[in-house]
Amino acid sequence: MQTEFVIQTRGPGLTEFTDDVAGFVKSAGVETGLLTLFVRHTSCSLLIQENADPDVQRDLTEFFARLVPPSNDPSMNWVIHTAEGPDDMPAHIKAAMTPVSLSIPIAMGRLVLGTWQGLYLFEHRNAPHSRRVAAHISG
Repeated sequence: MQTEFVIQTRGPGLTEFTDDVAGFVKSAGVETGLLTLFVRHTSCSLLIQENADPDVQRDLTEFFARLVPPSNDPSMNWVIHTAEGPDDMPAHIKAAMTPVSLSIPIAMGRLVLGTWQGLYLFEHRNAPHSRRVAAHISG
């Protein structure tokens, strides 16, 4: 079974879509299997991360902003790819450092996630975007 999720981001940061994915898994009727998620873009990524304390998402976003500043920052003067703005190449670097696909087991018809784990799209561009995540269940 396959589907595609369209996730609207608000700019840089994490957007949780666990409930949407859980609904898809439930509707699939698969008791035991494996869900694969794959983001169809090169400037965002996917994460399994804590969904209890929003400070975690804020701190992750801040960490990556400090780790890879915009290309107009003096420390990034080596960047050549700037055609789409100063956040473009840094977004590609961040996406190269974080996963673009995830595999989550399914047991008893549900995602096997920990108590505080959620599924997130991690937007690395400054502007809001509409992102597509392909989902496939094997089971």
